Amino acid sequence: MVKNLKFTLPEYFNNSVKIFSNNPAYSFVGEQSISYKEVGEKVSSIIAYLENFGIKPGDKVAILSTNNPNWGMTYFAITSMGAVAVPLLPDFSPTELDNILEHSEAKMIFVSDTLYSKIKHIDNEFLESFVSINDFSVLKSSIQNVSYDAQDITHQVYNVSEDDLAVIIYTSGTTGSSKGVMLTHMNLTFDAVSAKEVQPVDENDRFISILPLSHTFENTLGLILPLLGGAHVFYLRKPPTPMVLLPALKKVRPTILLTVPLIIEKIYKKSILPKFTENKVISMLYKIPLIRKRLNRIAGKKLYETFGGKLHFFGVGGAKLDSTVERFLREAKFPYAIGYGLTETAPMIAGAPPSSSRWQGVGPVMKGVEMIIHNPDKKTGEGEVWAKGPNVMRGYYKDPVRTKEVLTDDGWFKTGDLATISDDGFLFIKGRIKNMILGSTGENIYPEDIESVINNFRYVVESVVVQKKGKLVALVHFNKEELEKHYQHLKEDISSYVDERLDELAIELQQYVNSRVSRFSRVELIVAQENPFQKTATQKIKRFLYA
Repeated sequence: MVKNLKFTLPEYFNNSVKIFSNNPAYSFVGEQSISYKEVGEKVSSIIAYLENFGIKPGDKVAILSTNNPNWGMTYFAITSMGAVAVPLLPDFSPTELDNILEHSEAKMIFVSDTLYSKIKHIDNEFLESFVSINDFSVLKSSIQNVSYDAQDITHQVYNVSEDDLAVIIYTSGTTGSSKGVMLTHMNLTFDAVSAKEVQPVDENDRFISILPLSHTFENTLGLILPLLGGAHVFYLRKPPTPMVLLPALKKVRPTILLTVPLIIEKIYKKSILPKFTENKVISMLYKIPLIRKRLNRIAGKKLYETFGGKLHFFGVGGAKLDSTVERFLREAKFPYAIGYGLTETAPMIAGAPPSSSRWQGVGPVMKGVEMIIHNPDKKTGEGEVWAKGPNVMRGYYKDPVRTKEVLTDDGWFKTGDLATISDDGFLFIKGRIKNMILGSTGENIYPEDIESVINNFRYVVESVVVQKKGKLVALVHFNKEELEKHYQHLKEDISSYVDERLDELAIELQQYVNSRVSRFSRVELIVAQENPFQKTATQKIKRFLYA
């Protein structure tokens, strides 16, 4: 940790530009990198550009773009002059973007060329200028005769304070309408500095950025954190599909990778598990714990090489990791670590490095942050996680009612997550309070635990467990394509045969699940979900749409 630095983005940004001047900062995979010195110069020129558009401290400037080097440089330019960045998720609908841009009162937006069509129709009283983040050309503006000059630099000195608002991040959320989370310079830099103490980052580290930079997880840990250590961040020109990501991993050989559970769960279910289940003999052997551990260790070594062979931190966050997948990672000795936090906490509250990871645990609270289990159950110790510290948000933008619902007068943030804490301070998340189902005889039922069992059944892609008329119902998305491939040798109508097979699978699945869960968690109905469930930026299912 660097001493005597203010907890502001420009303070840490300028410090890193100075210390790591000649080191590579950003690049697209396989392309020329930009040094920290060049990043500093470009940020200065973008600040001058913003000044020419009349942007002043406190003004809101939005970013709507896929990940690329210009995203980070634009973000640091906005925040370095005391303006407020409003990062927007690329997956937001045009209606959502319209509402957010008006609600945030953004005066200007940097947008990637591929996403401009989503917002070019917008005409509100606040938004004056649309600029391409690809080359900084003006797409549309009420301010005339302004153009970007890479040689231009700002001569103005901005005095940014730790308590100044740095960003407003609109959550896609799993519970309904978006909220504008107000995060200060202190919130973001403190959280990144504290995360660096959990997992040290230095100039030898290489990141590949695959999660949206407009989400707090990637924003703090995939943009600000590598800046603090002088690391090199690589970006992809295309979405991180296996065809794009696998060659990139081989070329970059990253040391740190941040991901969400769905990505590693898909890799396990599609590439690893089939090798242990397709052959009947191996399938039987895989059920024997000692042999399973050895097979998982062999598979883990291959997976490690697939990721480039240099990985020492595979960070998983944003949602709960499937227990079967985590068991594989542990037995494979894969360097995974699970962090816990929310957008409202910038985001990290608790975490541990791979060497200290525990089964289904997320780690101890970060240094400088307070955490309690509020009103714990006397028998189970379960209660709501409350957090307090320099990483806790200022509140929800223009929403004092919802702010008061989650922030106490003395600064405690109510996370909405149920958890327990071990005697030595290790946090174990049980599930969201809003997701918890109260059984007919008063038991707490966590749908995520039932879904974990369902999702490990063959041909299941994903599921959501809900309560309807007092009964537990599982909405299940089966992999019809895989079933059709399996039965393609049949000469009759495959489609109708697969539909019949789905009915049989639903019955088998119900028996499979109910034999593996507690009596009060048994599912009474399986309903096939034709299409994939709608998800948030961190690939969590939007449960409120299906409850």
